[in-house]
Amino acid sequence: MTNVKTNSPRAWILAARPKTLTGAAVPVMIGASYALKTSGWHEFRALPALLCMLFAFMMQIDANLVNDYFDFLKGNDDTTTRIGPRRACSEGWITVRAMRLGIIITSIVSALLGLPLILFGGWEMIPVGALCLLFCFLYTTKLSYLGLGDVLVLIFFGIVPVCLTAYVSSRILSMEILLSSIACGIVIDTLLVVNNYRDRDNDRRDGKKTLVVRIGSRLAEQLYLWLGLVASIIQAIIIADIKATALVVYATLHIATYRQMCATNHGKQLNRILGITARNMFIYGIIVSAIIILT
Repeated sequence: MTNVKTNSPRAWILAARPKTLTGAAVPVMIGASYALKTSGWHEFRALPALLCMLFAFMMQIDANLVNDYFDFLKGNDDTTTRIGPRRACSEGWITVRAMRLGIIITSIVSALLGLPLILFGGWEMIPVGALCLLFCFLYTTKLSYLGLGDVLVLIFFGIVPVCLTAYVSSRILSMEILLSSIACGIVIDTLLVVNNYRDRDNDRRDGKKTLVVRIGSRLAEQLYLWLGLVASIIQAIIIADIKATALVVYATLHIATYRQMCATNHGKQLNRILGITARNMFIYGIIVSAIIILT
């Protein structure tokens, strides 16, 4: 991609990492499904669900730009050693000054998209949105270096978006929704685990003590496997219906991907495993959402 012009639309699309948006979409899909199940088609409030989806997308893009910018400043995106996808600042696709402006704009747009949710969920939506923005920055700058990224995924890609979407779309919250949100966060964490598994050598060199660096590659492989399986079991128990057997499709795909991950172990081929994991995660979201609506 040597023909990417600096600060061009294509450069910004690459920096936004559109493939990562599945991680933002899945929890909102599940939350909206619970709201639809409770309210029915005639009383389901589609506007707040749509706002939640747009807010999630913009926050994901904002997080990607923040990650690109601060990792570049720390020297973590060295093009000579990096095996993950190329990053905009390190490749010169986007200048540092332009990236700072991009982060400001995406942060403001995220806030503006989330602000109308006050009309549907009350003033408590303000601190929730503020925390999303705060931890968007803290993840890359501090918490990922302490191995706390997996905790943030569970909270901000599971509990918060699933419960928030269900609440603003139908004014409901329940233990069933909470447990389902935890299962969702666990599934999405598989994406972070394989990402950190791929980067474990570079992270160890840079002093980035991710969970994978702390526990080692073998335990990380087992963690990846059991995250997907445990999430499937939790969600199947919650649903408690014959339709939950459809989750076997996701579990089978997940096990196959785990085997490919172990066989690959190192190198750029793990980028392919990352893509397959994202696909599996999206399939999980579709299956769970469909079961919730139909049960």
